[in-house]
Amino acid sequence: MRIIYGLLFCILFITGCAEQSNPSPEESSNATTSSNEQQVVASQLQTPWAIEQVDETIYLTERPGNIVEISDNGELTRKPVEFMDDLAGEPESGLLGIAFPNDFTTSNRAYIYYSYRNNNGNFQRITTISEQGESWVEEEILLDEIPGGTYHHGGRIQFGPDNLLYITVGDASEPELAQNLDSLAGKILRMNPDGSIPENNPFDNSYVYSYGHRNPQGLAWDEKGELYATEHGNSALDEINLIEPGSNFGWPVIEGDETGENMVSPIIHSGEDTWAPSGMEFANDVLYFSTLRGESVKSYNPGDNEVETILEDEGRIRDVKYGNNGLYIITNNTDGRGDPSDNDDRLLWIPLEE
Repeated sequence: MRIIYGLLFCILFITGCAEQSNPSPEESSNATTSSNEQQVVASQLQTPWAIEQVDETIYLTERPGNIVEISDNGELTRKPVEFMDDLAGEPESGLLGIAFPNDFTTSNRAYIYYSYRNNNGNFQRITTISEQGESWVEEEILLDEIPGGTYHHGGRIQFGPDNLLYITVGDASEPELAQNLDSLAGKILRMNPDGSIPENNPFDNSYVYSYGHRNPQGLAWDEKGELYATEHGNSALDEINLIEPGSNFGWPVIEGDETGENMVSPIIHSGEDTWAPSGMEFANDVLYFSTLRGESVKSYNPGDNEVETILEDEGRIRDVKYGNNGLYIITNNTDGRGDPSDNDDRLLWIPLEE
């Protein structure tokens, strides 16, 4: 089944479309690293999606269904996840986000977001997994039948400063679902670690934290605890949003500089350029975010509304993670939309100026 999934995955990605307010920010190309400063931590990865770090160990998800562990001495171990259902093979689907609770070293429990297929169609779900020998085993389904379509699955799952889980969900290729509070599509969700709904969520008996999203993929909190999210626009007008609980971010009614009653415009957008932003991290008082179509890592300073390119010429970039006074970065050139080299995909590390 894994071989069949891999073939379907490649075919669908080759035929798939490209991923994808206030005034556009001033953008400059001011790369802070050079090729002799960056380090290649791992290579020949299989369409990696998310980076996490626990103590000195780095964990990467791979969309065909693996979790890669990289120890502090550079040793790489790839372990498959034993899923309850077959992974979906649509573009942008597969094993996506992963999150580790503070007690992971004792509980051996992690959380994942993945796309699956059953007789009723394609869906996403959030489950717990545990590491058992040479594989990870799915244990408990916390939230099931999140809408899944051909495109726009979101996929980020992350613990916030309040130790609750935040999850980004795309509109599943049905834009109208983003405005429907009875649907989980086109939303940012908030969940207790046991899968229950937090009592102080903005809508009664609902996981929905914010809505009106097209395809949000990155989450990051600043030092004040404010939440930011990246979001793919419709071919352009890619966004960074400041998320407030209960807010409506407008899709598909408004985009870019457009406004609507009781709708929130992005704090920045890409204008006519296409970033296709994905993972995001906050460090050194700025937001760092990866771009797929933009093929770069960019920084955004909320204080001066400026965007700078800090890394380019590595192809598509899926995720970033701050660690060891620098950024860990995964390329995504093997996802069917890039131009991979023999060593792709790769985990890179670049230093950051303090």
